[in-house]
This record gives sequence, C-alpha cells and structure tokens, in this order.
Amino acid sequence: MRWQFPLLSRSGVLESLIGEASGKDEQNCTLQLHDIPGGVNAFLLVAKFCYGVKIELTPANVVSLRCAADYLQMNEDYGEENLIMQTEKFLNEIFGNWTDSIKALETCEEVLPHAEEVHIVSRCITSLAMKACADISLFSWPVSGDSDVKSPVGTIFWNGIRTASKLRTLNEDWWYEDVSYLRLPLYKRLITAVGSRGMKPEKIAGSIMHYTKRHLPLMGRHSNFDGGELPASGSTISSLSDDDQRNLLEEIVELLPDQKGVTPTTFLLRLLRTSMILQASPMCKEKLEKCIGSQLDQAVLEDLLIPNVSHSIETLYDIECIQRILDHFMVVDRDASDPISSCVPDEGQLMGGAHSLTPMTMVANLVDGYLAEVATDVNLKLPKFEALAAVIPDYARPLDDGIYRAIDIYLKAHPWLTDSEREQICRLMNCQKLSMDACTHAAQNERLPLRVIVQVLFFEQLRLRTSISGWFFVSDNLESSQNLSTNVALARTNGPGQGSNVQNQIVAFDEMKERVYELEKECLSMKEELQKVLRNKRGWNVFFRKLGFRFRSKTSDLKVTKPPPDARDSAPPPKAPPENGRTNHNNGELGDSR
Repeated sequence: MRWQFPLLSRSGVLESLIGEASGKDEQNCTLQLHDIPGGVNAFLLVAKFCYGVKIELTPANVVSLRCAADYLQMNEDYGEENLIMQTEKFLNEIFGNWTDSIKALETCEEVLPHAEEVHIVSRCITSLAMKACADISLFSWPVSGDSDVKSPVGTIFWNGIRTASKLRTLNEDWWYEDVSYLRLPLYKRLITAVGSRGMKPEKIAGSIMHYTKRHLPLMGRHSNFDGGELPASGSTISSLSDDDQRNLLEEIVELLPDQKGVTPTTFLLRLLRTSMILQASPMCKEKLEKCIGSQLDQAVLEDLLIPNVSHSIETLYDIECIQRILDHFMVVDRDASDPISSCVPDEGQLMGGAHSLTPMTMVANLVDGYLAEVATDVNLKLPKFEALAAVIPDYARPLDDGIYRAIDIYLKAHPWLTDSEREQICRLMNCQKLSMDACTHAAQNERLPLRVIVQVLFFEQLRLRTSISGWFFVSDNLESSQNLSTNVALARTNGPGQGSNVQNQIVAFDEMKERVYELEKECLSMKEELQKVLRNKRGWNVFFRKLGFRFRSKTSDLKVTKPPPDARDSAPPPKAPPENGRTNHNNGELGDSR
C-alpha cells in the first residue's frame, strides 16, 4: 500500500496516523498536524519531496526541513535517500562556510526546541566558534560567502586560467557584524564557545561592544566606542522595550570578561549610566562599579559626569556613585602596592614619576577635575565635597593647583559658607605645593580666608629666599671656578680657544645677576602686598613679628639696581661678594643688592 500513497511511503508518522484514522472511518480520513516544525511552508516542501518534485535546499530552509523530517520520521526505513539523509548531507556542506552557518543558526530560532533535539544548534555554534578562533591566514575557506572567492579583483592568469591572486585581507573583528544579528540566547552560547576555545578577551569584549551598540539605543546608536559606526539598516533597536533592554543589559554585563583593562573604561561608564536609566539590578550596577574602579586611571572626565536619575535628586551629578568607584580603586591600588610603595615617597619619586604612582597620580588629576566640574552645583554639600577630595592621598598630587581650582570654584558657588567652613575646606590643599601662578592667584583671592592668604605669602617668601640663597651660592662657586679656569688657561700656550671658557663663565654669571634682579623685584612686590594686608588688619603685626618678619616704613628702602647693559664688555669679572653682603638672613629681610 506504501507505493500507492507517497506520503505514507516516506513518513512513519503519517503512515501510523492515517492507518489509525482509516480504521475508524474508511470514507473520511482527516489529519491535523499543528506541531510540525516550520509550519505550512515546511510541510509543503516535504509533500513535494514525497511526490518526487525537485526541491532546492538552502541555508534558509534546511533547518526547518531537517526538523520536519525528524518529526515525520522520514528515515531510511521508509525509503532510500530519504529527507533526513539529504538534509544532513546539505548541513555538513554548509558547516564549512561561515555565512551559510550563520544563516542556518539564525533559522534555528524559529524551530529552536526541535533544532536542539537534532543537535543542529550545537553543530552550528561549534563550526562558527572554530572559524572565529582560527588564524584566517592559514586557511582557504571563505568567511564571508562565495562573493569573496569569486571576486575578480586582483586576479592573475596562469596557463590561460584566471585565478584570484589572494583573498581579501580581513581584520580581527571581521566576525563582529555577522554575529551581532543573532538573538541573545544564541549569541551568549557563541561567545561562551569562542571563549572556551582560547580567544583573547580583548576580541570577546570587542564583539560584545559591537552587539551592545546594535541592540541598546540608550548606549548611542552611533557612539564611537571602538572606532566604528553601525549601518543604518538591519538594527533591532526599535523592537526592544525598556524591560527587554534592561534584561539585555544585565546579560551583557554578565558576559563581559573579568580581566582588568580588557573592556574600555569609557564603554563601562556608559553601560553604568544606561543601567541607571533602565533601573537595572543592584548586582549589575555593583559589578560595573567594581570593573570601573579597577581601571579608573583609564577613564576620562567627560564620562564620569553621570547625571543623577534617582528619585531623591539632591545633586546634579551622582556623587555617591563616583565615591564608590573611587573607593574600589583605592582598594585595588592598595592590594597591588607593596608596603614600601604605600609609604610617602621622596621628592625624586614625585618628580620622576615612579611607575607605581602613575595610576594614582592620574586618578588624582581626574578627581580634581571632577570636583571642579561638580563644585558649581549649589546643592552639593560641603561634607560630600570633602569626602571625595580626601580619598586621594597627599603624595598623589605633585602639585595642588587642581584641588585649589576646585576649592576656589566651590567657594564662589557657595558664598554663604562661614569662615570656619572656608578654613575647613582649604585644609584639603597644601599651600607649599602650589605653583607660582597659583600662589599669585591665591594671594589676591578675596574668597580665601585671611589665614590661608598669609600661609601662601609666607611659603612663597620662603621659596624666594631659598632661590636667592641658592643663586648666591652658585655665584660664589662660579667665581672660584672661574679663577681656577683662568690659571689653567694661562698655563696652556698652544691650546685652541684659550679664553673661550672664561668668556662663557662671564656670560653665565651675568645671566645669574639678571635672575637675582628679577627675584628681588618679585620680593619687593610681595612686600607691598603684605603691607596692603597690614593696613587693613593692623592686629596682624604681632603675628608677623612672631614669624620673624620686619617691614620698614617705606618700600623705597629696598633698592634694586639693575646691572648696566655694558658691564659685560667694560668691566672685568666681578669678585665674589662678601659674606652676607647681599642678604640679611636675620629677621627675614632682603638687603641691598649692590
């Protein structure tokens, strides 16, 4: 009877169902196949195959046909070269091609339970993972379809036959775009497979970033995370709801590699910002904050400015989030540093930039810039500002110009602070570590407490006094070495350029005299500023006397004489000045320079 009914002769299920139905009612036999994989289209192709009509197997229909053939039991027991065998042969062929394998894996989503039963999904993922992890320079299989192989570009002729000279050069990210069209469950399995095959974490992170750009609109459709942009078509952005995006983001965070520095900090910070907008789970946010904190030195200021989207909005930016990220960084840096490097470094380490201090110094500059940006927020309370600034240790700031700028902006935006609060916030900076420009600005800054201004002026005068003393010490040594060089030059009767060394030393000494003159002018200007302060606060005279300062009644008592311009040509090299002839170190008073 099988040969009379082709459907029955090829399918064990149909033979059994029709046999049962015909036994009950021989005249009317009706079958309803609601669960057949692939639906009507797949059954139509199955019927054509059973009736001998030639059908074309493609990567788009082979998976549904293979699942339908398995459902209908179209094996070799019901005829040679049955549908199961033919679809299996075709599947083995397309597994050798990247594009066909991707297409077959995409169609598995339509018949996913049945495709899992016949192991089509696992075989597709294994084939794709093998190709993604392989060195493409060692293989000749096409990775982007037949078009690359048949391309006539760069062809050569050999014995009358045209062949391709070489395949198109591919980058390491050649597979990112193709796999980004997969749905999340299959994409996760593919990423897990390539990771188990030893793919570099950097490549995995790159693929996840590409996938995130395509499916999360809040991340910015054209945001340039890795230097590229998504095409205008083919995106699934518009079809995702907020709940779907939240679930997708949480799954993506779980997929990210755990290695430090693999995923760019900019991408992690934007993921964190998106997670706050979508109200992701606390575990998701915590993992992102820890990942960012472990590599905070690689962040940029713009990405740290995360808006506050909480229900109780107190500040414009999320200060608490940055505080937690900074705390994570301090923990990681403390664990990575040995006990010796955690101590306060000497001046040579600060100036030279020891390698262990570089991340901490970069984070210190980043935090100072962040404080300067958020300081304009009038709702930012002083304890939050102080807590964020105090996390950075003092040795991490070679100069305190950044924290001084942040403090000045905060004082300007919060004019209602009391004097004690102003002095309290100014304790965050070290007046001895301000540059010359910062000291000049601070000495004239009316927003600073008077005590801080006095400290700035005091340390600046000490710095000038030390500089002048150092120049005088150098000039004394230079004159001694000049006399010695002159005697040596006179002893050489045949040497070339006998007087050149002496002349160069005279020029250097004149340059030092010019520098001393400039320092004396700066000191004179500093004394004038101090006298202005004293006119307003006469009670500070006692304080300055205790510090060792004495000021003359007239500023004209300090005379600065600039050396004549022709002193270099008309006068012999000056002799060494007598001891204490230029400065009076008693009482901190600068004497006559002549």
